[in-house]
Amino acid sequence: MQPNIGRVYGDSVEIAYEGMLRRDIRPHLGASVLAAMRPLDLQAAYQQMIERGLSGRTVRYTHVVLKSAMRQTLRWHLLLEKPADGVEIPQQLRGEMRSFTVEQAQTFLKAALATSHGPVLAVALTTGMRPSEYLGLKWPDIDWTRQTVSVVRSVRRLDGRWYFCDTKRSRSRRPIKLQRWIVGLLRDLQRRASADNLCPETDDLVFKTASGQPINSDYLAKHFRSILDLAGLSRIRLYDLRHSAATIALAAGVSPKVVSEQLGHASTAFTLATYAHVLPHMQDEAPAKVEAMLLAQGNVVDA
Repeated sequence: MQPNIGRVYGDSVEIAYEGMLRRDIRPHLGASVLAAMRPLDLQAAYQQMIERGLSGRTVRYTHVVLKSAMRQTLRWHLLLEKPADGVEIPQQLRGEMRSFTVEQAQTFLKAALATSHGPVLAVALTTGMRPSEYLGLKWPDIDWTRQTVSVVRSVRRLDGRWYFCDTKRSRSRRPIKLQRWIVGLLRDLQRRASADNLCPETDDLVFKTASGQPINSDYLAKHFRSILDLAGLSRIRLYDLRHSAATIALAAGVSPKVVSEQLGHASTAFTLATYAHVLPHMQDEAPAKVEAMLLAQGNVVDA
């Protein structure tokens, strides 16, 4: 079965807008007359999105897009005022961020590598990439000499089609240094993939299904949960592998700036704010590390 794939590299924003309109706006506001639309209509639509389980970030994104569209309707004199002004965006409690300890990560990797999904989950845990990023990786993205991988695209599924899109922000386009054992793991995976070559459309994809199609993140999340259960670990989200990568790196003493660059964050300040729970541990160990460096040669202070 050939995958239904669209190769899109400049229109990821338009794809996102179309999907958002179809899923989140038209079902609630599609029948409304534009000139008769009131803030209460938008308020109700946003609340319904929250009740459907959509994140606060999705609601805010929808609100920004609608405000922009309504600004244009004012220029065209289709509206006298913007219904989006004054609307209070419903708040949603942010899901608790969870991450593995080093010991839990070791237990997880041992269980994961015994399955066919081991390589993709190992890359997720050791690089901190987003699911849409590591599931969209292609073999040319890997520099075997430098042992790095370049994040240049994401993959998403919309209306039964797969789309390869540019990363949303320039900051998201980044090289990531791979651990040596991950390079070996990917080398083995590439050798096996070259022997299969089930689908020319996706023969350069690093991670794909047995039939040669891109991997759906929901499908991977299901198997991820099964692996957690088999390993006797508490359930966390697939996305929490990204948080685990950051937490373990910071706890190991990796510079927050390096971690921020690896994750593709907008700033180091954002990384520090997101993973503030790791900082006390880092600060506790800092004096001992500096002391060890200063006194390494002895004779600095009298015994």
